Amino acid sequence: MHAPVLVLRDSVKRESGAKVHHANIQAAKAVADIIRTTLGPRSMLKMLLDASGGIVVTNDGNAILRELDLAHPAAKSMIELSRTQDEEVGDGTTSVIVLGGEMLHVAEAFIEKSYHPTVICRAYGKALEDAIAVLDKIAMSIDANDRPTMLGLVKSCIGTKFTSQFGDLIADLAIDATSTVGVDLGQGLREVDIKKYIKVEKVPGGQLEDSKVLKGVMFNKDVVAPGKMKRKIVNPRIILLDCPVEYKKGENQTNAELVREEDWEVLLKMEEEYIENMCAAILKFKPDLVITEKGLSDLACHYLSKAGVSAIRRLRKTDNNRIAKACGATIVNRPDELQESDVGTGAGLFEVKKIGDEFFAFIVDCKDPKACTVLLRGASKDLLNEVERNLQDAMSVARNILKNPKLLPGGGATELTVSAALKQKSSSIEGIEKWPYEAAAIAFEAIPRTLAQNCGVNVIRTMTALQGKHANGENAWIGIDGNTGEITDMKERKIWDAYNVKAQTFKTAIEAACMLLRIDDIVSGIKKKQAPGAQGPSKPKIETEADADGEQILPD
Repeated sequence: MHAPVLVLRDSVKRESGAKVHHANIQAAKAVADIIRTTLGPRSMLKMLLDASGGIVVTNDGNAILRELDLAHPAAKSMIELSRTQDEEVGDGTTSVIVLGGEMLHVAEAFIEKSYHPTVICRAYGKALEDAIAVLDKIAMSIDANDRPTMLGLVKSCIGTKFTSQFGDLIADLAIDATSTVGVDLGQGLREVDIKKYIKVEKVPGGQLEDSKVLKGVMFNKDVVAPGKMKRKIVNPRIILLDCPVEYKKGENQTNAELVREEDWEVLLKMEEEYIENMCAAILKFKPDLVITEKGLSDLACHYLSKAGVSAIRRLRKTDNNRIAKACGATIVNRPDELQESDVGTGAGLFEVKKIGDEFFAFIVDCKDPKACTVLLRGASKDLLNEVERNLQDAMSVARNILKNPKLLPGGGATELTVSAALKQKSSSIEGIEKWPYEAAAIAFEAIPRTLAQNCGVNVIRTMTALQGKHANGENAWIGIDGNTGEITDMKERKIWDAYNVKAQTFKTAIEAACMLLRIDDIVSGIKKKQAPGAQGPSKPKIETEADADGEQILPD
């Protein structure tokens, strides 16, 4: 016998073949099981302790997975799924994981029968194409300006969330906010930038019912000199600056040698005149409110308040952009470049209010605001965080509908229709791919089955009844009402999902399942290359500010 040849180092662990497939499938199923109970309106909440000891209580699939710290590489890639889903469409983060896990679960049987993974993947790919075709067939278009329909839609999407007990509240907020910020790009396209122009301000205290969408913006600042400056201005003229209103200091240390004493006074006078001219340039436009992102010196403050102008300083850049969008002002970089067109006159009211123990400045009642603030009130921080997460989802849904106004039935009806259609089609598929194709069809039933489990009805009976109703394909809209577990027509119950959320869910889940199935080798324990002559792994060096420019850190 030949001596065994060592190719990999001892420290490297390598698993290959069926063992890996099983491990990956187990890992994916484990992740799916964590989240399975959070699908649907009767969902459970998860309580997570994060690293800093704070508590997160949520049933948003993405928020849960974001906090988990997993060891298994396959499980990590499942988490990526829900993240992409969240960034792409903002809803369906739970379904995507449950579906992906189920797809892998049904593939396990085939791997045991030693099917080749690529055969399974090919069948899945076919199933995905057909599934999307079915979606196109049963989708119905709606009018995005029809408020009651939109409300029903957003409500059914956040009906699975914690805030559903507050009725239309969150749905209303979401639709108001997104329709405010929507920009028509022409050709019937609408762009809604949630991240940039909708700010969610959480202020603990008050009741949830006090939450509202402002027709304008609010931010956590007070005027510079509260006693002297007006705190309430109707129809203010607003000037936004991006520069400090103070004497410009030299870039680096400047030494000036003065010989005579009077020169010192001249120097001070020059500084004062500089600021006075700067303020004069601003006051020429008769503003009522000057907002700058940088500093504002005492002297400038004096000149402005003498002229009866309120000023706010050191505002965040993002907030400044929002104000500009809301009241129609342009952010100016140098006071001497101001023009009349840069002054924002679109706001109806500027007011500073005290909420709790902080001052908030409101710029509201704007004529045609393209940015808004959603003010959330509530009992505790945890509650507000959860409400904010729900609101984000709701806004994403509203945005999706504005972009692509097509609807699909919720409550598992879509998945069942797809499943029934795929089952019928599988009989016409030839060769070995028929079986995995059929299995993919069955995997789609995971969603309605989980819904049935979560509302505590007899799963087997419900599922059989549903499959029977869908098998003859008479009504594609029959599904489970997640609250009661009854089998009903989703059109009457107004349980809907957005088309691109569903399509994205299917695509992401199946593609991820294929990717994980294709893995047949896991090599772990690979160490970083060490410089020759280094003894073993040394302690990690902790970089301080001082050695950021040290040579040893720069790679040669």
